Amino acid sequence: MVIVGGGTAGAVVASRLSADPAVRVCLIEGGPSDVGDQRVLRLRSWLSLLESEFDYGYRTVPQPRGNSHIVHSRAKVLGGCSSHNTMISLLPPPGDFADWVAAGAAGWSYEEMLPYWHRLLINIVPVAERNPLVADFVAASSKALGVPIHDDLNATPFADGTGLFPVGYHPETGVRSSSSVEYLHPVLDRPNLTIRTDTWASRLEIDGDRVTGVHTSAGVIRGARYVLSAGAIDTPRLLLLSGIGPAGDLRRLGIPVRVDLPGVGEHLLDHPESLILWEASRPVPPESAMDADAGLFVNRAGGDRPDLMFHLYQIPFTVHTARLGYDVPEHGFGMTPNIPRPRSSGRMWLVDADPAARPALDFRYFTDPEGYDERTIVDGLRIAREVAATEPFASWIRREIAPGPSVRSDADLSAYGRAVHHTVYHPAGTCRMGAEDDPLAVVDPTLRIRGLSNVRIADASVFPTMTTVNPVVAVLMIGEKAADLLRGDQR
Repeated sequence: MVIVGGGTAGAVVASRLSADPAVRVCLIEGGPSDVGDQRVLRLRSWLSLLESEFDYGYRTVPQPRGNSHIVHSRAKVLGGCSSHNTMISLLPPPGDFADWVAAGAAGWSYEEMLPYWHRLLINIVPVAERNPLVADFVAASSKALGVPIHDDLNATPFADGTGLFPVGYHPETGVRSSSSVEYLHPVLDRPNLTIRTDTWASRLEIDGDRVTGVHTSAGVIRGARYVLSAGAIDTPRLLLLSGIGPAGDLRRLGIPVRVDLPGVGEHLLDHPESLILWEASRPVPPESAMDADAGLFVNRAGGDRPDLMFHLYQIPFTVHTARLGYDVPEHGFGMTPNIPRPRSSGRMWLVDADPAARPALDFRYFTDPEGYDERTIVDGLRIAREVAATEPFASWIRREIAPGPSVRSDADLSAYGRAVHHTVYHPAGTCRMGAEDDPLAVVDPTLRIRGLSNVRIADASVFPTMTTVNPVVAVLMIGEKAADLLRGDQR
């Protein structure tokens, strides 16, 4: 078994399959190991990993209605984005999995996926650090909006609410509970598990309907079966470089077509979020798990799950506001109106047949015809101001820096919100799962790639639709289910 990508799901698959001594597993990871590296293991250091040696740092093409200055950080380290992000670990609500089933992913209902949630090895607990700013934010959010405070946001599916995030970490040490830490570190001595770090995969070797090898920076690695877990950017990139994708695009680059799959690279999804930034009236207390410890979920439409969410950043996150000339406070914090299920989608494609060339990413932010995504950001900025005007949170605020109190109309809030929006680093959907009659589905509900008999995909690229919440738990569950499907091949 060869697994390409030692990230969030790839580590799960490698660990679960290598538990059988009769199965030999080779895990290929483009980045270094995280073992013993406190820069990676310490959860609160996540911001320092962005645009570092542990980051591929992909950029977007110009976005006519969104922010064209976003760097899409993609982890270059064992454990993937679970070694690179905040590890906010929320179980997707039942409606998210119902959307997947409706999109053709039979066998992926909430009831069918719940056992994988209970199987996860990640140590998921509500944030233990009790920061007074965070506590007052939670109290004010509940008071201003009438939403319940949830002691554990994973205790039951919720339509709205506020509270401390459940996070995959070890509160006593501050070490992140990544898929690498929990699934790989305890089994590194398994004789049937080989982990090849700093090994970049550039092409799949194909014979008929079978993959026969993976061309890497360390040579060709061969196995009987293959799993691609390189993420929503690099899994489709690897397929395209291997001649698997839209035939016309491949021919234009001079890449021989092995499998004509028009959906590869299409349906690129993300969670965009904007920012309202305040100067603090006093220094923000230091207690924190990862500087974004609490959240707010709002249900505007009266459905069974939130349609607007916020992170509370306990630091002045000014990357995009400073670029537009806004002040950078010594002490500051902000709320981030986030679109849980955006209706805009884009695509990624190769600009060159050279494996070293970076792909083009076009998220097409805020381009949905109904203007739903734009409306959500405007509503979010207004709701954030309601919370900011409510005690006990209000007393923490000296002034609103961005967009500033003079920005009040829908048009002005939209222009600001779209100019400074960023990503929460959640690309997904580029090899989406679907039914047999879906012309753009890349994998079937068993995660097999169409037209190939011995290769599956297990990462966020298979999402049929975006999860309402941060996707790391969904990706871990994909890894667990992929391991079950692969074990089933043996029976």
